[in-house]
Amino acid sequence: MLYAILCYAHEETVFAWTKEEEAAVMEKLYAVQEPLAASGKLGPVGRLMPTTAATTVRKGKDEPLVIDGPFAETKEALLGFYVVDFETLDEAVAFSKQLSSVNPGSTSYEIRPFYVFRPGDASS
Repeated sequence: MLYAILCYAHEETVFAWTKEEEAAVMEKLYAVQEPLAASGKLGPVGRLMPTTAATTVRKGKDEPLVIDGPFAETKEALLGFYVVDFETLDEAVAFSKQLSSVNPGSTSYEIRPFYVFRPGDASS
């Protein structure tokens, strides 16, 4: 089953890292990801830009409204995601625990099963 693992963190902390701190965290995360990638069970992994770069489209009274910023104000923001293919939720939880153990700060991982409606055409 495919799972989305959503990564939430305090973006003011993550985006304040020096290049060296960022590189050290990414090296540890890659080490956790690599065995899963080698097995063909790791799909796309991405980091979202800060919420200051977000644009939200909301249903308005007459037509959709376009608003600068995220959908909701929050201390922790959705900063990234993993798409993984596991047999069980327990496997997804175990992988998320590994990610959490190497990611500094108060990062949280939310795991949700999902279905692909359309695989997509974008290559980058």
